[in-house]
Amino acid sequence: MYIENTGIEGIVAELSVLDEIMLKHDLVRAGQWDYERVTYDKKYVIKEGTYYLRVFGFTPDGDVDTRDAIMHLKKPVIGKHYYPHGVEYGEGEHFPAGLVKDCEATLKAVLEDLKPYILSK
Repeated sequence: MYIENTGIEGIVAELSVLDEIMLKHDLVRAGQWDYERVTYDKKYVIKEGTYYLRVFGFTPDGDVDTRDAIMHLKKPVIGKHYYPHGVEYGEGEHFPAGLVKDCEATLKAVLEDLKPYILSK
């Protein structure tokens, strides 16, 4: 499920800044990156299942490994994890209201912390 109107989509910022601010809000990059893309995940384990808030980013210069890449953020999503198949984001999935509310609050806090560091939008 895409989360609309967060202000996150389209932000351009330095990777090192994103890593620090995202981690502050429990969005972890860990090993979710390659030379052009990153994924920040916040994991939720609740009675309805395991869910992930995901923020994707990409860099046109393809140099995430150097840690000085300029990243462009995409629209955040919420997905439900199904073992052993992976995470599903489909519109047919049920996402509890409390989960969605927490994800929106997390993204709002991230946006506020990122504002001084946004290079363009």
